[in-house]
Amino acid sequence: MCSFSSEQSHFFLVLPRPCSSKKHLHLGKLNRRRRTTQLKEARQRKRMVVVKAKIKMKNLKLYMENQTIIEENEKLRKQAMLLHKENQALMSQLQKKLSEQNNTSNN
Repeated sequence: MCSFSSEQSHFFLVLPRPCSSKKHLHLGKLNRRRRTTQLKEARQRKRMVVVKAKIKMKNLKLYMENQTIIEENEKLRKQAMLLHKENQALMSQLQKKLSEQNNTSNN
């Protein structure tokens, strides 16, 4: 069986001291300041969410515009390559004609 020791436990209840009016006002100011700071932070977080959403939307629009420009650039590059080949063929024909004319005029 359990036996209780001869030592007795003592419990003390510590009661808070009554606050002076200055301390009470100071705590009220601190709490008010803390609440206003928390409200400001909450508003700032909400604004950041809105700003992030706007930035994402703007980024998506710019990405889509960039893709369109890239596609158009590829089309223009192909067209330029075809024109370059055509230009080379015409230059080759012109050089043939000029060399033929030089050969006939020299003879």
